[in-house]
Amino acid sequence: MNNHSIHSADRSTHLKIVIVALVAGISVAGLGIAARLGTSDSTQTARVIKAGQPTAFTSSTTSTVR
Repeated sequence: MNNHSIHSADRSTHLKIVIVALVAGISVAGLGIAARLGTSDSTQTARVIKAGQPTAFTSSTTSTVR
């Protein structure tokens, strides 16, 4: 029997949906943790980027939409 709506689905269909969502969530979390742990041997430093001199634009070729 095909269940075309979540409202008319039986208990086993709901269980299948929950299991598939749980497996997908665990796999995404595991992939993220594995990717994060793969770079643990290098040190992490924050780089500071300083702003340059302010710039004044006297003309523009773009049209203003009002």
